Amino acid sequence: MINHKQKSRRQLLKSVLTSPVLNSLMPSLMSPWRVGQSQVQKFLPNLATLSTAASMVALSGCSKEGNEEPSKVWGKRGVLPGEFVRPRAMVFDGGDRIYVVDFSARIQVFDQQGEYIGPTWQTPDYRKGRPSGLGLSNSGELIVCDSHYHCLRFYSSQGELLKTLGGQGGHEPGQFGYISDVVQDEDNYLYVSEYSVNDRITKLTSDGNFVQCWGQLGNRPGELNRARALALSKDQFIYVADACNHRIQIFSRHGEFMNAWGEPGQEPGQLNYPYDICFGPDGNVYVAEWGNHRVQKFSLEGKSLGCWGQPGKLPGQLHGPWALVVDRAGYVHVADTENHRIQKFKL
Repeated sequence: MINHKQKSRRQLLKSVLTSPVLNSLMPSLMSPWRVGQSQVQKFLPNLATLSTAASMVALSGCSKEGNEEPSKVWGKRGVLPGEFVRPRAMVFDGGDRIYVVDFSARIQVFDQQGEYIGPTWQTPDYRKGRPSGLGLSNSGELIVCDSHYHCLRFYSSQGELLKTLGGQGGHEPGQFGYISDVVQDEDNYLYVSEYSVNDRITKLTSDGNFVQCWGQLGNRPGELNRARALALSKDQFIYVADACNHRIQIFSRHGEFMNAWGEPGQEPGQLNYPYDICFGPDGNVYVAEWGNHRVQKFSLEGKSLGCWGQPGKLPGQLHGPWALVVDRAGYVHVADTENHRIQKFKL
């Protein structure tokens, strides 16, 4: 009978031997060596390399479920259509469009296969900074969180600016700091996350009238430290990626604190700078971890259901992911930000 320690060792060995990290190091591991003393001398540095590979695999902290390799990798560094400069936010329209904004302030439109379908446009002014969040209205309009300009810009699917809400920076009700994300509930209320100037969630009518706000800087339940992203569950609870507190917080639509889960770390169920959050068609929660270079899937109660990704540049590896969406077929599309690309996979 195999005990738990033996099983864990076998699982780790399998992860090492099948990992992209090890594959990238195979040329040095498989270099020819002779028998005798020279054989041992040649093997020792390769053994050290294998140990390094094992450490890098273990760094992600989760056993992976689903496909090891992505089903598709799309995009590369550049400013042409279909190329990216550090993609930083995404949203899926529920049909066939995936919107992506990058550090050049360009908004591009792709289909679920990662094919560029256009158009491409930019926000009116980005000298102060670029948008860092995307949302979708109930009527299908793209909502761009123009973070450094303290406003929400509503666009048609063809890039036509329809209206702008906000625009005044400050601490007062109706004023905004750095806007990071937005969601709209079934009653058409908007929920806007902020940090830096204000660490809070603001509730607005669809016309932009202030309703209420909640949250302040801190680490106690209901307090926030860099609320990077929002997601609305089917039962209309607001899930917040509380990035610098390394947790997910859940609120009612009236701002009542309901629950929180996650803690700092690399193990399953732990988080390291959760930068984006969304729901899949399976009802589970998907989180992009900027600090752990991975995507982790959770139940609504915060139980870890699997991970995908590890640090690196090869397919299946991530470097500082900022955003993710899950399409109708259950495929995850993650913004592999520092690698200037999107990776698609099933978890």
